[in-house]
Amino acid sequence: PAWLRRLCGQLLSERLMRPSGVQAVVRGILEGTGGNCSWLSAGLAGGAGAEAAAGDWRKCEAVAKILASCPQQCLSLEDYYSLVCPQILDLLHIQDRQTALQFQRVAAATLLAMAKEHPQLAERHLLQPLLAPLRRCSGA
Repeated sequence: PAWLRRLCGQLLSERLMRPSGVQAVVRGILEGTGGNCSWLSAGLAGGAGAEAAAGDWRKCEAVAKILASCPQQCLSLEDYYSLVCPQILDLLHIQDRQTALQFQRVAAATLLAMAKEHPQLAERHLLQPLLAPLRRCSGA
């Protein structure tokens, strides 16, 4: 029903904009769909491994699409990006190897989706912070 879809969207949006909300949502969605990078441990030698890897990418891209969409409850796109983008960059620093792989995929797919939809905001909130260490090294 439409009311349930609206309520779920509202709850999801509220969670995303809280501290560590992006990581909690990504973890919840990927764990809820059985996304545990099982294809990594099985190896990518056969066709089944490649199929599982493609499925993983599709799941990660679906999560990225959710993250890249500004919720209706947010006052402005700028506010949403300023709250969510640092959390997306934090996905790149997960220590657990299996979890890190999918989180990095989600971060990369989200960066791409945000850069396509709102390039200036993505540059300011994702690309500049991501490339800041490189810029400091090249300027020295």
